[in-house]
Amino acid sequence: MCGRYTLVAEQDDLEERFDARFRDAAFTPRYNVAPGQELPVITNEEPETFRHLEWGLVPSWADDDSGGLINARAESVGEKPSFREAYERRRCLVPADGFYEWVETADGKQPYRVCFEDDRVFAMAGLWERWEPETTQTGLDAFGGGVDDETDSGPLETFTIVTTEPNDLVSDLHHRMAVILDPESERRWLSGDDPGELLEPHSAAGMRAYPVSTAVNDPATDDPSLIEPLESA
Repeated sequence: MCGRYTLVAEQDDLEERFDARFRDAAFTPRYNVAPGQELPVITNEEPETFRHLEWGLVPSWADDDSGGLINARAESVGEKPSFREAYERRRCLVPADGFYEWVETADGKQPYRVCFEDDRVFAMAGLWERWEPETTQTGLDAFGGGVDDETDSGPLETFTIVTTEPNDLVSDLHHRMAVILDPESERRWLSGDDPGELLEPHSAAGMRAYPVSTAVNDPATDDPSLIEPLESA
């Protein structure tokens, strides 16, 4: 799975890399991205804009907005009810420059950061959804009936990251990895009719993995020290 990642590039560099602009909020580098947070993605609906969506997809038909799904398996993404419609109509790019995995050791779980050797930014394949809260009837109108009153300020927009089999590097750390798209495939993922062939493990060539501090275990910790290799490594 992909449950934590990093995006430490500056806003100007991200806008140049993806030929898109931030619309709803400025961006600051992130060293410990976690589920439930609002994060920049590029949707097929607005491919020239970074939008901040919450990590943890809530299907449009869900009864409530709890239990967001942070990952979607590539093998079933076009068939599973939670993801099927989003796969067909609502795809997105999730920018990152690394992700974390944990390995069981005699001393406990050791976190590793996986990235490209040149630390370049890449896009993970994602899906997004828009969930609308139901209206409730409160108060009485002139005829004794209920009056519609929104229980929430507006729709909730969420996303999930598509995962696949690991490449040779990640397989030593975990049995799944995020789908990393080649730059020339990113726009096809957003708008292609059948992008299934893009959901393959990215080559391990040019990638590296190194151990980092267990401070990354706490999602509230978010500072540059988290991506530094352990001194003892």
